[in-house]
Amino acid sequence: MNNFDERKENLKEYVKGLGARADGQELYLRHKEFIEKITPQEAFEVFKSILDEGAEPHDILIYLDKAINAFFKSLSDYKWEKPQNDNYIDDMVKENKALVEKTDEIKILLKEPDLKVKKEKILEKLLELESFNAHYIKKENILFPYMEKAAPRFEGLSVMWALHDEVREQLKTAIQTTKDESSNEQQINISIARLFFGILGVKKKEELILIPAACEVLSEKDWYEMHRQSLEYDFPFINKDKETFMESPSHEMSAAGVFRTETGEMNFEEILMVFNALPVDLTFVDEFNKVRYFSNSKDRIFPRSPAVIGRSVNNCHPPQSVHIVEEIIQSFREGKEDSAKFWINIKGRLILIQYFALRDAAGKYKGVLEVSQDITDIKNIDGERRLLTWEK
Repeated sequence: MNNFDERKENLKEYVKGLGARADGQELYLRHKEFIEKITPQEAFEVFKSILDEGAEPHDILIYLDKAINAFFKSLSDYKWEKPQNDNYIDDMVKENKALVEKTDEIKILLKEPDLKVKKEKILEKLLELESFNAHYIKKENILFPYMEKAAPRFEGLSVMWALHDEVREQLKTAIQTTKDESSNEQQINISIARLFFGILGVKKKEELILIPAACEVLSEKDWYEMHRQSLEYDFPFINKDKETFMESPSHEMSAAGVFRTETGEMNFEEILMVFNALPVDLTFVDEFNKVRYFSNSKDRIFPRSPAVIGRSVNNCHPPQSVHIVEEIIQSFREGKEDSAKFWINIKGRLILIQYFALRDAAGKYKGVLEVSQDITDIKNIDGERRLLTWEK
């Protein structure tokens, strides 16, 4: 066993001991020399190794903060360098700083003596925090894919995605508790304390582990592309000048230039226009479970970034729903099913999500097409419309 493997095994034993509720002090003393020298990269190695042994991301959350607290001094003392193009990192840090300012405002409001006034003021601030979800989405759709491509250890990012989902639920609970006319001061304080523990905990893990590790494995080109792709998203709580990137078109013409079938022909540009004009989101996942293409309609329902191309489809979904994706693909691959559908409500809109098995002329499985569509207006159609009426 080499030195790195020895450190990893000791650190893994420590973290698993926390999960098994072993004596924390005795556990720490036994592994102290390794804990006090842990690096951001090794932190990822440890949690990835535990996931490989069958642990689920949400299982790790139970003892994650205890482990990070033990690693805190070593991680905070760790020296790392920013890339030359640090725009993406700079935006993340500025958003986090603005988040702390928002939570500090709520802390002041918690001292308001009038419960009704307190609820009204805090609710307004909690609703503002909903926009911080864009910060997490940019990580899930841009930073995570680039890191996963850089090294297998970053499969452990599913743990941080699970943290995002936990914070989303904590914020939802805090809003519901504050809205509830029957809730008392203690209930409000508890729900907000849990939210702050979660949302500020993610910030700490980003700055101690995620960003330093990313800076050690990603290239200057990666950081440039990530910054460029991030401009398609919102920047919560900060004023962001979304500069224009001057570059060549992001697609290439095939050698033949024309797609011909017995039903007609189109050139590459026409195909692209057709796909992007469809009132649906399309995502193609190949037979090897890799994302190969997504359409870029102007009103996408779910965010997508070029960073996801080549990414395992399992890593494109929240940890708690990965098993559903795996079940669908396996059923398609075995020929048991050819389609699956779900419908969910998002911000008052009804979204239909369908999966279709793709098979070649011989019936061999070649992948999955995911189609998402906002069917709210379609569902409300009644009667007939025979005359031309332009929608305003």
